[in-house]
Amino acid sequence: MNHIVLFEPSMPANTGNIARTATAINARLHLIKPLGFDLDDKKVIRAGLDYWSNVDLVIHENLPEFLKTIGNGKLFLVSKYAKISYDQADFSNTSVDQYFLFGNEAYGLPEVFMRKNPEKAIRIPQNDQHVRSLNLSNSVAIVLYEAMRQQNFHGLERIHEYDQDKLK
Repeated sequence: MNHIVLFEPSMPANTGNIARTATAINARLHLIKPLGFDLDDKKVIRAGLDYWSNVDLVIHENLPEFLKTIGNGKLFLVSKYAKISYDQADFSNTSVDQYFLFGNEAYGLPEVFMRKNPEKAIRIPQNDQHVRSLNLSNSVAIVLYEAMRQQNFHGLERIHEYDQDKLK
């Protein structure tokens, strides 16, 4: 299973959009406190539309508590400071839980934590001379859909076919 993990998210609309993505790809969404909003915030709910009842959500009190839960899973730290691009990482193993940890919108992941785990870090290439960072929900979609592509979109079979008569 793929797991989307947000470290201290602060923008409700991003979290709502990410919850929708998690639901669309059958991923579990983990939120690491403190959160910069309440989960019943109108912006979170609006961005997640009516998918909240289907979100596989786990909330953790802090980063150390979250880290205790991953067991034999594989952890990827998504940061613009990583040396390895996300498309060079191997996400193809569907028999191992894979955790994609994204930092806070304003300050990313803790620097001390990143320095201790550089081999787990991946990045999305960008021109950071003109852009400080990509939008968090866009970053999640980019990385997770690459993981799903490498996994042959496991679990995302086509649910319904278009009626060819309606396309005419």
